[in-house]
Amino acid sequence: MEQLAAHDIAHLRADNPGPFTLTGTNTWLVGRDPCWIVDPGPQLPAHQEAVAREGRRRGGVAGIALTHDHQDHVGGIEPLLRLLRQAGDAPVVAAHRYPSDVAVGHGDVVGPFSAVATPGHAPDHLAFVTAAGVVFSGDAVLGEGSVFVAPAPGALRGYLDALRGLRGRDLRLICPGHGPLITEPHAKLDEYVSHRLERERRLLEALEAGARTIDELLDRVWSDAPAALRPAATVTLAAHLDKLDEEDRLPSGVARPELPDWLR
Repeated sequence: MEQLAAHDIAHLRADNPGPFTLTGTNTWLVGRDPCWIVDPGPQLPAHQEAVAREGRRRGGVAGIALTHDHQDHVGGIEPLLRLLRQAGDAPVVAAHRYPSDVAVGHGDVVGPFSAVATPGHAPDHLAFVTAAGVVFSGDAVLGEGSVFVAPAPGALRGYLDALRGLRGRDLRLICPGHGPLITEPHAKLDEYVSHRLERERRLLEALEAGARTIDELLDRVWSDAPAALRPAATVTLAAHLDKLDEEDRLPSGVARPELPDWLR
């Protein structure tokens, strides 16, 4: 809390815990007179009311920055906008893909943030970095555990490049979309890159040993994944296979996962 206060950041967590959301979705309020909000969270009236109250306490809200358009991050935006407008605010919405007032891409400056493209978990994913070196990472980096990488052309390579790009910055904190505050950002980013490369190493070993079916590959490479996270592991397997295919390192005859409807 002291480190957040030093950067004038408030943290509110939505009551939507689960295997993918950990203890819930984090909403962050940055600065004051007026402040900016990062990710309004899912549509939960109590959460949006708490965010609006904190926004008023901080002297109003100038804008809302969206890291990506998954519902656990943006589902509450319309109720929140109504509450803020009732209080007299007229915040702009800044996002890459979600319908917004300001379309944001890599390198753009919006409010107190510089946007950094962090594709992988979602094609439209952005991280927002302050001049003081605080990163609002959405689902690119979590406070604990790893994220699933959604298959798309160049998704996993782009994700690793983005993590390395963040690693090269002078960072102080990572405020993730889920999980606790990250006070050693460079160590966490190193951990995330190493984790993905270790999965790739294990996948190559499994392929070399003759594994070709989805279950064989998951059992060998994601043997540590709880049953509740096996669907996410399947999605990430597809992204890893895409990367190997793009690099001409994928053997023939490998089964490809069929993606769930919410990723199509």
